[in-house]
Amino acid sequence: MLDATPAQVGWLTAVALVPNVLFALVAGGLVDRSGSRRRVMLGADVARAVAVLSLPLAYFADGLSLPHLFVVAFVVGACDVVFFVAYNAFVVALVRPAEFIPAMGLLNVSRAGAEIGGLSLGGVVVSALTAPVALAINGLSFVVSAMQLARVRVHEAPPAPRRSSALHLGDGLAWIWRHPVVRTMLLTSGAMNLFAFVANAMLVVYASQTLRMSASLIGFSFAVGAVGGLIGATTFARVQQLLGLGRAIVLASIAFPAAGFLYPLATGTGLEGAAWVAAGEALSAVFVIWLDIGLGAVFAQEVPDELRSRVAGAYRTVNYGVRPVGAALGGLLADGLGLRHALWVSAIGILVSGLFRVRPRLLAVQAPEARPD
Repeated sequence: MLDATPAQVGWLTAVALVPNVLFALVAGGLVDRSGSRRRVMLGADVARAVAVLSLPLAYFADGLSLPHLFVVAFVVGACDVVFFVAYNAFVVALVRPAEFIPAMGLLNVSRAGAEIGGLSLGGVVVSALTAPVALAINGLSFVVSAMQLARVRVHEAPPAPRRSSALHLGDGLAWIWRHPVVRTMLLTSGAMNLFAFVANAMLVVYASQTLRMSASLIGFSFAVGAVGGLIGATTFARVQQLLGLGRAIVLASIAFPAAGFLYPLATGTGLEGAAWVAAGEALSAVFVIWLDIGLGAVFAQEVPDELRSRVAGAYRTVNYGVRPVGAALGGLLADGLGLRHALWVSAIGILVSGLFRVRPRLLAVQAPEARPD
């Protein structure tokens, strides 16, 4: 609606992700010290609701602009950091270690279901009622989230000890660096995310301009692809029981890049192009969910309670910090080489990064319930 170029779309995605670099370490220290992850998450939901709802209000007041969109993207990105740094420790407080993988499977079933419904609904709403109305619904979803969080009661880990007035922001990163498995996963995750966001920033533009897909068809394709998230969430527990947690993580790390090759290989336009996009989204969703649950299981059993948010903040700083670089790089590659060539660069980069996880120490990792008492 605002006639944004591919490069501007890339920069918009980058701006939403920059807070991961700026705030994740600080957020981790503050959340560990606060001792109330639920209250932090509630505040983040309210702030995101206000920010997103300002966009449709500005539109109906005839004042919507790209700078406004960039500001909202930054604010929502900052609140995302705070919310999810608290979320990691909050989930661990809800379940016992041996229940973590099944619990994360259930949480990811709801996540995948939300993506299926949200993406398909988003395409329909944008086509029928315009993008500002879709954003209004999005803003209200944060209100619903806050209302549900307000109902949860859980015994959280006590606040981190106040050894001094400092937040000891480097503690999380230092712990990761001393832990060989988590260090390997962080370095490879950073590389994979860098190249993944080369594609993510450009995929909607590619689907619209190159594959000639309508907004509703794009939303439908992404929703169909999100079914892969349901498959991933419901199958990971069985896969890791058969292979072991470490082998399941390595398998997902190698299989995930395969989905990226489907995008630049797409032929035809309209429905034919949509089939390629949906297939790529479905495959990537399966293995992204496997990786999320696997990493969460490693964190749940290895990270000390008093360091959980600081480790999550440090991991997010690197893992998400490269994403705005990838998004901006995607826009530049698309402008310079073309959208399809930018997607080829993305797919090859993810594959090479994933291969670095084929290491004996990671392959040997066991799930909490597989360990002897």
